[in-house]
Amino acid sequence: MQTGQPCGRPNHPRRARGGAGPRSCCLAAFIPTGVHDMRLTPLAAALAALLAGLGPDIAAAQDGNARATDAEIAELKAQVAALMNRIDELEARDEAQSAINIDNAEALKAVQANNPKVETKGGLKVTSPDGQFSMQVGGRLHFDGYAFDDDLNSHTGTTEFRRARLTLSGSALGWEYKMEQDFAAGTNLDGLRDLYIARGLGPGKLFIGHFKPYRSMEELTSSNEILMMERPFASATGLFSGRQFQQGVGYLYSGSNRSAGLSVFNLRGATGPRNEGMGFAGRATWAPIMSGTEVLHLGAWYSHENANEGSADLRASASYAGRRGPSLTIATTTGASANQVDAYGLELAGMAGPFFAQAEYANATFGQPLGPDQDVEAWYVQGSLMLNGGRKVYKGGNGVFGSPKVAGTGLWELTARYDYIENKDLADVAANAWILGMNYYVNPNLRVMFNYTQGENELTGDEPAQYAIRTQFSF
Repeated sequence: MQTGQPCGRPNHPRRARGGAGPRSCCLAAFIPTGVHDMRLTPLAAALAALLAGLGPDIAAAQDGNARATDAEIAELKAQVAALMNRIDELEARDEAQSAINIDNAEALKAVQANNPKVETKGGLKVTSPDGQFSMQVGGRLHFDGYAFDDDLNSHTGTTEFRRARLTLSGSALGWEYKMEQDFAAGTNLDGLRDLYIARGLGPGKLFIGHFKPYRSMEELTSSNEILMMERPFASATGLFSGRQFQQGVGYLYSGSNRSAGLSVFNLRGATGPRNEGMGFAGRATWAPIMSGTEVLHLGAWYSHENANEGSADLRASASYAGRRGPSLTIATTTGASANQVDAYGLELAGMAGPFFAQAEYANATFGQPLGPDQDVEAWYVQGSLMLNGGRKVYKGGNGVFGSPKVAGTGLWELTARYDYIENKDLADVAANAWILGMNYYVNPNLRVMFNYTQGENELTGDEPAQYAIRTQFSF
């Protein structure tokens, strides 16, 4: 091929000596027939660029009237054909691997679709392949130690498992369920706590079984998240002594910053005798301020308990120097009297950064078979200060505060409470307690608590004190 002559390809420009035509004007002449139609892969593109770089040398040879031998041209064409065949092989291998990857992904999906899903974050949860059934295992262990500074009466300092619960919860065919046994409270029915089934109904959820009536903010706060080691007198620790869980039906509406719950129940607990006593309770909450750092909570509740044939006594009492310490009976409505207990409560709580405060006022009327009814008043104020970051978590759908989120080296919290309960119709039948404490949240599952309680029985003048410590583990 002479310089300045066309290369033989239609409409292909000639490159004159010293001209600026395409550097690889005759590159196509070295590519075997059929190779022009192959897909341009990154490797093919690189090869083309390499050959393009040879264009000037080829052109120079043409300019110098150098003639390549037929053998040299044939050898170059063979090398190009071999490279192109190698490219084809690599492309075929890549496509085959892609097909294998797709097959593996489909096989993995098939395995997942036919095997249960197991999750271990924060506990153990198993879900069936179709999502119709699930099961989650949880538990809590509260180990306490007590020492007393006695006044009028002596009390035994000791250790005990305050709670040792195993919980099984999940769903089955659209229904939720929960079964919880507290082995520290006894076996079988003695230790039975939550045992119910539930299902979404309208804007809320329907509960059937054994659970807490909707009354008292602190009562409805989980024992894993209460501020002090024991709840105040305006709860089942005092006003509703021995009546924490009841059998019945409940409905709870949970909004983002409000809640409303109503329960109708038998006065028989899981361990109580069969009876015809009935009751109902309702509670509503609203948080007009609810942000990441500030919360204002307002709440109110009402409870009615109507004793009837076979009912146990309805009693209010106060352990004014902590658990296992002395106790004072505040009021009693006997089951045989077929009288009733009516109570109402008001709640106010808030959070501003690391500071938290909560107060509750409750008033209950205990019916008497002889003489006038007796009014019982109970109230408390409690609060805390987080010392090194963190803040309480507000659960607007339940209207309660929970523990802070723990990360890093743990969180320290100073706590305090003043608690009071009084029978307004009996002279000096009243008790109060001051509690100072410290909580150390080691991690999301482990907490250590310390409480110092100074109590007073206004009827007898007894003023004992208690030192208490708890190691709490939950999952």
